[in-house]
Amino acid sequence: MIENVGHCPLCGGEKQPGTTTFAVDLKFGVVVVTEVPALVCTKCGDAWIENPVAEKLEEMVVEARRKHTVVEVTQWQQVAA
Repeated sequence: MIENVGHCPLCGGEKQPGTTTFAVDLKFGVVVVTEVPALVCTKCGDAWIENPVAEKLEEMVVEARRKHTVVEVTQWQQVAA
């Protein structure tokens, strides 16, 4: 589980566990993953994705690129299990 790691470097707000939407433009298509675990600023809403989550997202992007997927939209819980 993601833990509170202090203040937002952008606005000084508090970073708290939450979720974000991750999107990548592949030039021939897009990959969108919703409900991605992240640290989210309670003031400005900016989000930070930790390394293990980012690694899984990268795997998903590589697979979409390999399949030449035009549009792929999924929810994190469905792919993380």
